[in-house]
Amino acid sequence: MADLSQAQTQGTSRLGRMFIYTLLGLVCLYYLMPLFIMLSTSLKTLDDIRTGNLVALPRQITFEPWLEAWSSACIGVRCEGMSVYFWNSFRFVVPAVLISTIVGAFNGYVLTMWRFRGSDILFSALMIGCFIPFQVVLLPMARVLGELGISNSIAGLIFVHVVYGVAFTTLFFRNYYVSIPDELVKAAKIDGAGFLRIFWRIILPLSTPIIVVSIIWQFTQIWNDFLFGVVFSTGARQPVTVALNNLVNTSTGVVAYNVDMAAAIIAALPTLFVYIVAGKYFVRGLTAGAVKG
Repeated sequence: MADLSQAQTQGTSRLGRMFIYTLLGLVCLYYLMPLFIMLSTSLKTLDDIRTGNLVALPRQITFEPWLEAWSSACIGVRCEGMSVYFWNSFRFVVPAVLISTIVGAFNGYVLTMWRFRGSDILFSALMIGCFIPFQVVLLPMARVLGELGISNSIAGLIFVHVVYGVAFTTLFFRNYYVSIPDELVKAAKIDGAGFLRIFWRIILPLSTPIIVVSIIWQFTQIWNDFLFGVVFSTGARQPVTVALNNLVNTSTGVVAYNVDMAAAIIAALPTLFVYIVAGKYFVRGLTAGAVKG
């Protein structure tokens, strides 16, 4: 009787697992289908797109749409290679990510390990920046960029994204540093270590998980940004997201869906690569500082 009950329990458990795996497979298929259609369409000819099925594999694989997307992004009446705007994005995304991460780490260290009068008020003021919509800062930021003489430049885009991203990186690092024992800092102070030495030799080496989180978050947000790119830059200084929009919207006559899909994948490749390579560290880093002690 006991064996029969155990067999029934195992059978029920097996059916439950099969149901869960089937459900997860369907959900994955649902979310991956658009990516599959984009990739498949980008490898088709226009005739294949007109006469074939949307979800069907290409009857004749061609890389011409990719070459055309890479070399025919249009800004106004002038067309240049999309590669120009692709590398534009790297030119301001990488410095903005590094600067905002370093500043956020330093802010989090100060607000956590070196408490001072008004530190809670300062932290609360920084947190307000996480909830300010992009549209609110457009006019003030344009004025600031003009006063600094860096409007319509790569340096201006770096400045904008650093200012807007510091609130998020500070929040990440501050919440992570709360989990680091205060005794480490106190022992270092007793040994004669100063403010910067403690940060560089003790706190920063312990910050790898949250540094990864900050880099992934900032890279994704800045690379995918469209509003700041279209407002604070023009012409050949615009990022790849603006070039993608212009490429799609300047199509005349027959819409080249294969070229549009190839361009969209090109624009998304860096963020896809970042999540594929370091995605598992993102959740690990977010939860690393969840518990104090």
